[in-house]
Amino acid sequence: MKQFVLTKMRGAKVGPEVLEAVERSEMSDVLAAPLRFRSPLSLLFASISKGNVCVAGDALHPTTPDLAQGACTALEDGVVLARCLGDAIVGAGDGEEREMVVAALRRYAGMRRWRSAQVIVASYAVGFVQESDHAVVSFVRDKLLSGVLAKTLLMMPDCDCGKL
Repeated sequence: MKQFVLTKMRGAKVGPEVLEAVERSEMSDVLAAPLRFRSPLSLLFASISKGNVCVAGDALHPTTPDLAQGACTALEDGVVLARCLGDAIVGAGDGEEREMVVAALRRYAGMRRWRSAQVIVASYAVGFVQESDHAVVSFVRDKLLSGVLAKTLLMMPDCDCGKL
């Protein structure tokens, strides 16, 4: 595995300091995790909050790295979640905290469901189009979709999460 990685890196003309770091590493230092695809339809219809528990970050929207939006989307989750919980705690009366938190998590789930599905679909589509060597897909990508994809990619990080 180490030799495979070094060969690929040399072929990509990676700097000598990076190659040296890889050469000095032990295989026990390497962690590999396969990319997972989550169907956006499952996200739209699945329960992403239950009681006082909800999912966020990669658990909510695992994507391929084709949009480079994973960390940004997780930060969006954090802002929206903090705002929903903050509003719930501020508005809660005596003994209502649990019910308000549960309602806040449901509100968070509703707010993040569509955005998360959008990121998953866009990332998968961009990856499929970029990596395809099929003649028709390559032609459509190079001649027709380049402008559309560029516009989509530039708009993807433009998400207003509101204020904390």
